[in-house]
Amino acid sequence: MTEANKTKKIKNQRRPKKKRDLAEKVNHKVVQIKRVSKVVKGGKKLSFRAVVVVGIEGRTGLVGIGSGKADDVTNAINKAVAKGKKNIISIPITKNETIPHSVEGIFGSCNIIIRPSAPGSGVIAGSSIRTVLEVAGIRNVLAKQLGSNNLLNNAKATINGLSQLKTISQVAKDRDIAVDLLY
Repeated sequence: MTEANKTKKIKNQRRPKKKRDLAEKVNHKVVQIKRVSKVVKGGKKLSFRAVVVVGIEGRTGLVGIGSGKADDVTNAINKAVAKGKKNIISIPITKNETIPHSVEGIFGSCNIIIRPSAPGSGVIAGSSIRTVLEVAGIRNVLAKQLGSNNLLNNAKATINGLSQLKTISQVAKDRDIAVDLLY
């Protein structure tokens, strides 16, 4: 075989499929299903919007949110789950199944305050914030919603807040401090 034929053969070979670490069983909870309409030339076209919180079953600290729109509810939920899988973030969780520190999340006019809580206190939160925290595997936390009551924006504000969380070792590394000096 000539050199040109070898390179041509290599180019035509299929690439191996990438292994996805999200191939595990996906756990999802539907936050909202809303019937929406669009005015078109012939009248109103009805469709459904689904807001879904997605996590990986058996693994705590992984959560994502997705919204999908389709002509029927099941397709809307499937689209939302697919988008949620793409938007999964990792959250640090302490031994007490709570967050390491207080944090504030903002999305649009929604403000969310999330604080760590004592063991055994449970998830004290309302609306879609509770759903996001439960799917993430956080068991002891206090949360307060301020501003808008929009479920999708509250869920996105919660994800925004949770993405700001840092562990003690991450903060020590950012400040160039030994972790032993923090205790």
